[in-house]
Amino acid sequence: MTDSTHVGDERQPALAPARLRKATEADARELALSLADAFYEDPVFGWLMPDERSRQGRLRRFFAIELRHVGLERGRAWTEHELGGASITTPPGAWRMPPWAALAQGATFGRRLARAGRLLTAVERRHPREAHYYFAAIGVRRGLQGRGLGSTLMGPTLERCDREGLPAYLEASSERSAALYARLGFRLIEELRVGSSPPLRLMLRPPTPTGGTP
Repeated sequence: MTDSTHVGDERQPALAPARLRKATEADARELALSLADAFYEDPVFGWLMPDERSRQGRLRRFFAIELRHVGLERGRAWTEHELGGASITTPPGAWRMPPWAALAQGATFGRRLARAGRLLTAVERRHPREAHYYFAAIGVRRGLQGRGLGSTLMGPTLERCDREGLPAYLEASSERSAALYARLGFRLIEELRVGSSPPLRLMLRPPTPTGGTP
């Protein structure tokens, strides 16, 4: 699931231009902490991890797996010099989580594993099968949100999509972040709910050869 709440809030003062770089294994621990902080108030993760006392630790473990076994092994994780956020992406054909890694992530949901399994199964069934770049996660620490860092972290992948003529896909779990993604050219495909879950917005961005907004 993609998203960090409030990444699209533009009311905060702008940050100095971020110095983007590809994340490395040495960054994984700090970035897992940043992503855990980013998603702490996320509606969907709150539904899956309702205990606020354990949520931070569970999120940290979840994103440590996502970083190492998706961003670093199968795709890319973009970050900036202070490691305040990350964008985890996979190239065409590599979006599926390896089964053993999915099991490890599933353990982070504890007693809510069955609930998480139903949601993630529904998400996977709706995932596009055509070639595309996938944003597995985009997150910025809460103290840095609303200053443009989230969209900056997405920039290299969106530029690559435009160069290669391929779409980008993500799942947005907050209304505000979905609005940001819409400004970046993403279009709502479906609003997915499973049982009592908050809505998960499935969004696709067509390529733009000129690099502008579709």
